[in-house]
Amino acid sequence: MPPLPPWLGTPFADALRTAHGHALLLHGPRGVGQFELALTLASAWLCEAEPARRSGGRACGECAACRLVAAHTHPDLRVLLPEALQVSLGWGGDEDAAGEAEAGKTGRKPSREIRVEAIRAVIAFAQQTATRGGFKVAVIYPAERVNATAANMLLKTLEEPPGRMRFVLASAAPQRLLPTVRSRCQAIAVPAPAAPLAEDWLGKEGIADAGVLLAAAGGQPLEVAERLSLGLTADAWRRLPREVRAGQSAALAGWPLPLAIDALQKLCHDAVVAAVGAPPRYFPAAAVPGDGDVAALTAFGQTLRQAARHAEHPLNAALAVESLVQQLRRAWRPQEPPSAGGAFDTLGR
Repeated sequence: MPPLPPWLGTPFADALRTAHGHALLLHGPRGVGQFELALTLASAWLCEAEPARRSGGRACGECAACRLVAAHTHPDLRVLLPEALQVSLGWGGDEDAAGEAEAGKTGRKPSREIRVEAIRAVIAFAQQTATRGGFKVAVIYPAERVNATAANMLLKTLEEPPGRMRFVLASAAPQRLLPTVRSRCQAIAVPAPAAPLAEDWLGKEGIADAGVLLAAAGGQPLEVAERLSLGLTADAWRRLPREVRAGQSAALAGWPLPLAIDALQKLCHDAVVAAVGAPPRYFPAAAVPGDGDVAALTAFGQTLRQAARHAEHPLNAALAVESLVQQLRRAWRPQEPPSAGGAFDTLGR
């Protein structure tokens, strides 16, 4: 396993020290490492090395069990992810690739839910004897993506798993889990790191202007890589307020719609706080003019929240982003005349 980011050391130690039950719920903001922590815990429980070879309770990384975990072939480990996340998180095997190919043939998008079939399979896995004679572990992430039917199926096994079975649920939205699921798990908080610690870690990972990009990701360091993969640089983030005020949406072209809407929500928030004389949270202060119309921007913030709720639905993303950029431009400076070419008033449905 790669080294844990430094802010996960305490939650990891807490989980090892206090986890006397068979189900943990790791909860905290997105992008701080719940999934990585869950895998590190699973590896520690499955490691077969002597304690003297294991630093701080972590897996040794060298024994046969650790090599199997690293190869994603350990017979006593199951990792449940939505289809849409399997490849991006590095857990897309041949079966997953075949499933995605079949989805492409039928026009079906990879599911963003953890479906009944996956839960049924992990229940059957729990009933089996551990192949290597130790623990069996199931990691479920994001746990809030388990649909209600599947969650109800899991309850009995989650409450009384056979043998040495352990579950690790990781979630950025634990309030969306069924209360009956939450009550069967021991909760471990995974807080966002302090900005200096996260910036230092990002800098050591070779990321320049880490402070600007960390703010762009809402203080969630593991989200920075996703934005970098889309071509977002610190300079591009600094330019975005000026470009949106000019009605230009090119900077967000090609972004997944949820991320583009997230960027506009952050810009709308900072335009409001700058207009009332407070320091922006997501953008450098010098990048956000403080002359916005507070009432209009606040009203448009509601439009963005509604758009965010539907961002994963089939939309024409380019038209949706263009529409929202033009609406934010008008909300920011409603006294200005509309730019040539007009604006879209729909979300491209």
